[in-house]
Amino acid sequence: MGNAATSSITYDLTDDERELAGMVRDFAETVVAPQAYEADRTHTLPLDVVAQMGEMGLFGLPFPEELGGQGGDYFALCLAIEGLGRVDQSIAITLEAGVSLGAMPVFRFGTDAQRQELLPDLLAGRALAGFGLTEPEAGSDAGATRTTAHLDGGAWVINGAKQFITNSGTAITRFVTVTAVTGQRNGHKEISTIIVPNGTPGFTVEPAYDKVGWHASDTHPLTFADARVPEGNLLGERGRGFANFLHILDEGRIAIAALSTGAAEGCVEAAIDYARQRTVFGTPLATRQHVQFTIARMQARVHNARLAWHHAARLRDAGAPFKVEAAIAKMTASDAAMDNARDATQIFGGNGFMNEYPVARHYRDSKILEIGEGTTEVQLLVISRALGLEG
Repeated sequence: MGNAATSSITYDLTDDERELAGMVRDFAETVVAPQAYEADRTHTLPLDVVAQMGEMGLFGLPFPEELGGQGGDYFALCLAIEGLGRVDQSIAITLEAGVSLGAMPVFRFGTDAQRQELLPDLLAGRALAGFGLTEPEAGSDAGATRTTAHLDGGAWVINGAKQFITNSGTAITRFVTVTAVTGQRNGHKEISTIIVPNGTPGFTVEPAYDKVGWHASDTHPLTFADARVPEGNLLGERGRGFANFLHILDEGRIAIAALSTGAAEGCVEAAIDYARQRTVFGTPLATRQHVQFTIARMQARVHNARLAWHHAARLRDAGAPFKVEAAIAKMTASDAAMDNARDATQIFGGNGFMNEYPVARHYRDSKILEIGEGTTEVQLLVISRALGLEG
């Protein structure tokens, strides 16, 4: 695999960014790709690969050096996620969720004590954390949260359930941060976020899901039955949990767009290689104009997706508003991933239906990119509201 024409490092990057993209690409080719099929087949997150990612500093990319990070920015993180998503979406989402949903809320909203206690291991890849927002009755409508927490004798007592929580049940998962209704304000639910360490009595990580894709990614439902944690485990200001999460979600959409772009590019590269090698009626498949045009359209999708997430990430790192641009990037790139996976699988024919081929895994994996961290319909809602089309 590999095509200079489709390589992410041909875009307008700084020297440091080119070096990072090249390093991750090499790691993806030599370490991640060879284990992807077996990890997918056995539904196993390879913690040795996660450890190597930690040693490379990938989990610490957008965090200050004084906290154990690499002193980079969100753009650098997204470069790494794109490079991994090209060969294995499960590994890419492990990094994305580990940073955006695991470490970033603590960094943004935690106290100094919480940062010093929790971030060093998260940023080194020695530990993972999950973010429990989604519930059986609260997905895109996160304001419908039913999980509750009340104070009792200096402790939060939590009851409820969460679902689809990434990185919540691995051997190195340290805690999950959960949203919970902690009271009422002005007739509305007061939603706060609370850190719940793994092993807390009353907190149960239920058996992993049997998913369509992302088989090597760790994903569980969670239940809380009078789970008690110290009052100091409140993350951020009481009642600001939902608002804080929306900010985290906006950033996460850029990262999912980067992952989607990597997946879309991986499909292009696989389709090119296969079309050149596969002979049909005496000639390479790549000589057929229909195949050429299909791959050309696939490459155009990659290009547009990458420009979209680059723009959103640069805005975010410059401190400029980026909510709408993140929504556009997430929608554009997730569409590209799904469309390219479908087209690449068609080019592969019967082989595209075999899980040993990466396009088959991309075909299964890419659908969730149109759903997770805000469905396509939610992105359209964000964009249309920005255009003044409310009501």
